[in-house]
Amino acid sequence: MKQRQLAKVLGALAAATALALTAPGCAYAAEGVLIVNGQEYEDPSGCFAIDWFPSSVTNHTDAIAEVHSGPGCAGPVEWLVYPGETYYTETAQSVFIL
Repeated sequence: MKQRQLAKVLGALAAATALALTAPGCAYAAEGVLIVNGQEYEDPSGCFAIDWFPSSVTNHTDAIAEVHSGPGCAGPVEWLVYPGETYYTETAQSVFIL
């Protein structure tokens, strides 16, 4: 009986968490500056194109930037650029940061 109640409570908590994370109006942007090939993006959020090679991605935000092999942040993640790091690439085509 107790296991069944625990399962219901955990299920309700999981559903509430999922709803809170997907609710409209819950916008989040990284705080700081993302630099892609010298172009600075303040408090960035979303996908940014890498338009020439070799390229660099410098992350001065509080979030992790995903460097993708394909355009539009598609394809496999080539590298994760942690806050304070710079990544150099000759193959990636886009960067995603939340």
